[in-house]
Amino acid sequence: MKKGWKVAAAVMLGTSLIAAGCGGKDDNQSDNASGTDAKVKLSLWHNFTGDDLRAKTMRGLIDQYKKDHPNVELDVQGIPPDGYRTRLKTVAAANEMPDLFIMWPGVMTKEFAAGNLLQPINELLDAKKEWKDGFLPGSFDDFTIDGNTYAAPTALTPTSILYYNKEIFDKYNAKPPKTWDELLALVDLFNQNKITPIALGNKAAWLAQSSILSSLADRVTGTEWFLNAVSQNGAKFTDPEFVQALGYLKQLADKKAFQDGFNSIDNTQMEQMFAQGKAAMMIDGGWALTNLAANATKEMLEKIEVTVLPEIPGGKGDPNSLSAVVGTGFGLSKKVDGARKQAAFDLIYALSGPEAQKAILESNQLVSYKVELDKTKVTPVFAKVYEMLGTVKRTPVYDGKLDSATADVVNNGLQELLMGGKPEDIAKKIQDSAARAAGK
Repeated sequence: MKKGWKVAAAVMLGTSLIAAGCGGKDDNQSDNASGTDAKVKLSLWHNFTGDDLRAKTMRGLIDQYKKDHPNVELDVQGIPPDGYRTRLKTVAAANEMPDLFIMWPGVMTKEFAAGNLLQPINELLDAKKEWKDGFLPGSFDDFTIDGNTYAAPTALTPTSILYYNKEIFDKYNAKPPKTWDELLALVDLFNQNKITPIALGNKAAWLAQSSILSSLADRVTGTEWFLNAVSQNGAKFTDPEFVQALGYLKQLADKKAFQDGFNSIDNTQMEQMFAQGKAAMMIDGGWALTNLAANATKEMLEKIEVTVLPEIPGGKGDPNSLSAVVGTGFGLSKKVDGARKQAAFDLIYALSGPEAQKAILESNQLVSYKVELDKTKVTPVFAKVYEMLGTVKRTPVYDGKLDSATADVVNNGLQELLMGGKPEDIAKKIQDSAARAAGK
């Protein structure tokens, strides 16, 4: 896994923007979506509703598809990220999926496929072999089940980057933390000087899990333990090492590492708080890069440095690592067929083909595709993250491996933990859910 991650980081960077939104076609494909003049209707759900550069880029690609395919009546619904998964799960439970929709790799893909809600895109990938071969090694793994691939990733997402404000650090002669004790010392230092040590926006509950616990717990337990606990094969979430990992997270809350009201703001507000210089650090994913590019000043962007979470004493995991996943892709409903299916394939290609990947990359969003980077097109902090990715190992993100019900238990449990809950109690709730999911 480490080798693959390094290969990915070595080639993921993007090049100059080329006509954002052109779908690209095979020589034997006609100029309209269906290969005929037939009028077709498609529905598309996405979560690109923000003002970040990636969201604007994706909306631009969708608009370009509409112009290039006048025979397709496209019903587009943009749903804010915090509510998107819930909405999608609701329609999935009722078997009323939109024709195309943003879908996560791993558990969501497995659950939707098991519910007979999806159809594979093997036919599209095989028809455009050069595009298929342009993805980085392992890009399709978490979208593939029994030889069927259900989406092509439109991003590569480290989730646990420690961003810090170099100007604030320099003012207090502080250094980025390499050990847990050094991080706690920084928390004390910044609190003493009335500066929020770490900005946190956990309103939607997933951020503490994805961006903090996924890496923090891996440093304590190691990756093998986590995967065994997910399958309930020789490890349980009530084991001492996981309770200890929860204890480390609680320690941050108890020492006032986060601002008051951290469960009442979302990750975008957290990123704005950090970009405004109101916190010395934040622990966030690669998605922050495109938000910062859109909202932070040029001066602030030059102050931001990045590193990984610090080492945990006696931990079993690799401290030189980041939790990460390939990004979302576009799932295709089982119910789409005929001319509508060809139109859907054209739309998937327009939103995740080579030109789209370049456009996405230059929106300051890492991609899992072989493209070169023109660093003049991206922010300094984006380039720093790219360079860092070439030196670290990739570890799992919790909600990418846990079943959705258990992931919700983790998310809600961490909110409770950060507000004073006991690690042992949270661990038992997680274990009970994981055992039910595994049928044990």
